[in-house]
This record gives sequence, structure tokens and C-alpha cells, in this order.
Amino acid sequence: KLPTMKMLLLLIALLSAVLLASTAPPTCYSRVLSLSREVTESFKELQTSKTVDSCVQTLPRLYLDIHNYCVLAKLRDFVAYPGCDRVVEVSELKEKARSLYTILISYCRRDLVFLTDDCNALEIPVSPPIEHS
Repeated sequence: KLPTMKMLLLLIALLSAVLLASTAPPTCYSRVLSLSREVTESFKELQTSKTVDSCVQTLPRLYLDIHNYCVLAKLRDFVAYPGCDRVVEVSELKEKARSLYTILISYCRRDLVFLTDDCNALEIPVSPPIEHS
């Protein structure tokens, strides 16, 4: 009975550890990273949508890299851009960008490390690496 009991306790401990690891709260970095990807994807979708107002083409480019210090200015400029406020999709995107900016400057200010301040890098979309098959 003793080996069976040990195995049962070991199994319970292992399952508990797995459950706790999968339900751990996101870190500030992981939240900023996922939100920046979400904002960038939403911007790309908006740019390629055929049903959105033509003013969308005048919006400032929005390619984000949270490791680049210039991302703060980029987000600030995008949120403050006066055009397209009548387009619901743009308003929603601006709200996401505003949330990301707030998280960066308030909640994660001490947790993030900016690796560069190359503002030109945020003007050019980063293409994903080509995978060879």
C-alpha cells in the first residue's frame, strides 16, 4: 500500500504544479508584448480592409516593437492623430494603443528594458523570417 500511496501523492503534486503554472498571472512584459502584437495586427487588418473609410490610408504607420524606446512617441502620436475618429475600427484601435501606452509608462515602467531608440525602425514593417520546407 505504501508505494501506491506515494505514487498517488506524487501524481497529485505533479498535477497541482501543472495547474498552478498554467494559471499564473501574466507578467507586465508578457501583457505588453501580447497587446503590442494585437495592436499591430489590428492596424494591419485595418489597412487591408476594403470596407473601411479612405481616411485610414492617412493614419500614421503603426509597427510596434516594445524593446524600442521610440514606441512611446509612436503610440502617443497615433492616439493623438486627429483623423478618422468617425471610423469605429480606428477608435477601437486608438483605445488599444492608449491602453498599451498607459501600461508602458505606468504599470511596467520599471520592468521594461529598451534595447534601442531607433525611431526609423518603427516606420518599416518587420517581415517574419522565411521558413524553408
